[in-house]
Amino acid sequence: MMVRPTYKDYWDIPGGYVEPGETPYEACVREVEEELGIRPAIGRLLVADWAPSERDGDKILFIFNGGQLTDDQRTTIQLQVSELSEYRYLDSGDIEQRTLPRLVRRLSHARDAEATGSTTYLEHGNPVGRTSTR
Repeated sequence: MMVRPTYKDYWDIPGGYVEPGETPYEACVREVEEELGIRPAIGRLLVADWAPSERDGDKILFIFNGGQLTDDQRTTIQLQVSELSEYRYLDSGDIEQRTLPRLVRRLSHARDAEATGSTTYLEHGNPVGRTSTR
C-alpha cells in the first residue's frame, strides 16, 4: 500500500517521525493509526535504511511488516486528510513510476526480507558491502 501525501510530489508509504520516548515500532503503530484510521497487527522489522540528506539531516528509516489487511480494515480506512489525499495498492512497476528511486530500492529489499525471514540493513537504499542493481 502506498499513500499520496498532500505535502510531497511523490507517493510514499504510511509512516512518520518517532516522537520523544517512543520506539520506532511504537511510532509505526501510531502513524498507521493516525494516517489510515486502522490498527493492523504490525510485525517484525524488515529494513533499516540510513538515509543521508543535506536538507533534512541524516535519518534512519524503518520498514516493519504490515501484513495483509482484513476486509474490515480495508473498508474502514479513513485517511488523515490533512496529510494524505489517497492510497492505492501498487505493483512494483507502478511504484517505480510514482516515488523516489531510494524508496523503490528500500521496498524491494523489504519484500526480499519478508520472503526470506531476514532483516536488511541499507545505506541510502543499498545493502552495505555490495552494489545494488535495483
